Amino acid sequence: MTKKQVQPQVYSLLPLRDIIVFPHMVVPLFVGREKSIRALEDAMTQRKQIVLAAQKKAQNNNPQEKDIFDFGTLANIIQLLRLPDGTLKVLVEGVQRVKITGFVDTNSIFRVEAEPIDEMVSSMVEAEALTRGIKGTFETYVKLNKRIPPELVMSVLGIEEPGKLADTIVPHLNIKVEEKQKLLEMTDACRRLEKLMKLIEGEIDILQVEKKIRSRVKKQMERSQREYYLNEQMAAIQKELGERDEFKSEVQELEKAIKRKRMPEEAAKKAKGELKKLKMMSPMSAEATVVRNYLDWMIQLPWNEKTEEKIDVAQAEAVLDEDHFGLNKVKERISEHLAVQSLVGKTQGPIICLVGPPGVGKTSLARSIAKSIGRNFVKIALGGVRDEAEIRGHRRTYIGALPGKMIQAMKKAETVNPVILLDEIDKMSTDFRGDPSSALLEVLDPEQNKFFADHYLEVEYDLSHVMFITTANSQHTIPWALLDRLEVINLSGYTEEEKIEIAKRHLVPKLIERHGLDESKINFQESAIVEILRHYSKEAGVRNLEREISAVCRKIARELSKAKDKTGKVTINPQKVQQLLGPQKYSYQKTESESEVGLCNGLAYTETGGDMLTIEVLQMPGKGKLQVTGKLGDVMQESAQAAMSYVRSRAKLLGLDPEFYQKIDLHIHVPEGAIPKDGPSAGITMATALVSSLTGKPVSKDVAMTGEITLRGRVLPIGGLKEKIFAAHRGGVKKIIIPKENEKDLRDVPKNILKNIQVVPVDHMDKVLQEALVTDSVFQESVPVEIRPPEEGHIVPAPSASSH
Repeated sequence: MTKKQVQPQVYSLLPLRDIIVFPHMVVPLFVGREKSIRALEDAMTQRKQIVLAAQKKAQNNNPQEKDIFDFGTLANIIQLLRLPDGTLKVLVEGVQRVKITGFVDTNSIFRVEAEPIDEMVSSMVEAEALTRGIKGTFETYVKLNKRIPPELVMSVLGIEEPGKLADTIVPHLNIKVEEKQKLLEMTDACRRLEKLMKLIEGEIDILQVEKKIRSRVKKQMERSQREYYLNEQMAAIQKELGERDEFKSEVQELEKAIKRKRMPEEAAKKAKGELKKLKMMSPMSAEATVVRNYLDWMIQLPWNEKTEEKIDVAQAEAVLDEDHFGLNKVKERISEHLAVQSLVGKTQGPIICLVGPPGVGKTSLARSIAKSIGRNFVKIALGGVRDEAEIRGHRRTYIGALPGKMIQAMKKAETVNPVILLDEIDKMSTDFRGDPSSALLEVLDPEQNKFFADHYLEVEYDLSHVMFITTANSQHTIPWALLDRLEVINLSGYTEEEKIEIAKRHLVPKLIERHGLDESKINFQESAIVEILRHYSKEAGVRNLEREISAVCRKIARELSKAKDKTGKVTINPQKVQQLLGPQKYSYQKTESESEVGLCNGLAYTETGGDMLTIEVLQMPGKGKLQVTGKLGDVMQESAQAAMSYVRSRAKLLGLDPEFYQKIDLHIHVPEGAIPKDGPSAGITMATALVSSLTGKPVSKDVAMTGEITLRGRVLPIGGLKEKIFAAHRGGVKKIIIPKENEKDLRDVPKNILKNIQVVPVDHMDKVLQEALVTDSVFQESVPVEIRPPEEGHIVPAPSASSH
């Protein structure tokens, strides 16, 4: 057959990427490039025909004339659909081969001159032979290639035209675009079928090798997972092709890092074993990711890296004094701890546990310790931790497994000898997942933490060089086994004088600078700080104090920003504080204006420090009932019973009728009834108030007391004496009665406070009455005078008394 000459015609051109469209082929295309969209729109207005030609480089988004093959396919546009994202979906059917003879327009649209190319068959006999052969070969190919539907074979077997047969088979072969383009450019159907036969036989050979590989791998496999199967298949392919198995760059880097890292023998052996397993895995497998993460942790952990510490006790004390005011007892204990370490040359001894209310500087104190000895500092928050794996880590069998908080802290510290703060150790809890406090037993034991075992690492890690410091708000909630490993240092809170100094030295300058104020133009008087302390904050620490001072600074900043004259100086005094912060939030207990019967000043210890506690006793006609109110706990109610028993045992000496309790009812009340109160230290206060009410002798308004009472009248020691004395001093008390055994605790009270208060140590209740009641003689040897019960609701008035 001879090729018929046809005059070239002008068509719109649609460049294709990674696809060749042959005649007789129906295929959907997605078009997104502006030029291509305009070409389709132009073709729809003409004959609904368009030339499809492939790009030489698929990555080119803006092809030119030289980037497009000369041979393409003329196609009919069957359907055009515009998608919501602006792109087009077009369904085309190849009609005829064409050759592009020239470009008419390349600016806004590709428009080309193309002449159709008729097929020719050089030999009908050869074409028939090739047609029969290629049908059988393609049938074999389809059986090996499971991706081609078997129905296609029946369709191919029904085609008799050589050219159409070739064009139908080519799109289903897994060959490169360049090979398909060569087939498109072949006009002789015999040559095209011959070339196609070679390509199909080549594909059949590859498929047979793949089948052979799969068969051999399947016999060697013991595991059935698809992931493992694909990995073995890849290894078999490399073996079949004779390729040299090279390590990936990531594996090589890990191997070099493991060699550079000076790990202990056990850890190095474990890391090398995991690396060996990684080399045999598929890089995309989930298990490979787990192993890579594990090796990253092993490499990033410090095994021998140390910071050079310089334990200079004098320098450490200077740093502690600079960062914290007061807390002398705590600083002294820390200095002793550091001194021992400097002499011994290693970290040893008990673990320090700083116990105190919020805001007293426990966390910042630990940070200052690290700063003073030149170690890295890491904080671990244990509040709310209830899973033992949070300390020991999760086993790697779990998805998303990680090491425990200890190992994470060591990675963050980057050295083997940091200072690690275990914050809020009393806030840990226990549930079905384990007891984290039990896991800490190994961490905080100097004899065991050298061989700390983390479930994730699966090797021992040395924590013996770490200096652990723990903090807690209360030691009562710390398990006893854990508490046994700790040396508790109590931070009872700051005194008012210490808070004033902290505010003057640290808080006020820091907050003035933070709020953009000029310190030279702000006169923050000490009386203003005292006003905030006493009436706008009530705490053991200084956090609320800092918040209130910050509020004052914010309001001053607002005033200055509105003021026209910004050069004036601002003085902050108590009146200014009340103007800025509003009405006073708190009031502290003060002594009464005059001494009264049945009214006695007690002293209490709270989480926010010391406080004065007024106890009232009222007698009424009755039958001996003792009523106690004020939301008192069991211990305090029992103290009231003990005080009443003491008074009854002393009735004769006090001048009372031995049967007085059968004629009256007594009511003991502690004001501020909404606040829970408990403890034995109000025993002598209740007894004094009872005696005062029954004898009609007033209690001196200038006296406050604290102590536990026994049935025999002995006064037992109490806690929180320092804070109670501070509260008495603040309330204007002139004399404080304390248990004799607490006399040793007076050395913790500042001398300037003791100068203004008379402290009377006592060991018996009789001495308390002599010191507290306004009378010349408390006890008498004469015959008791019968007490007449007062009228109902009547309080016995106090006789006039000048001084005690």
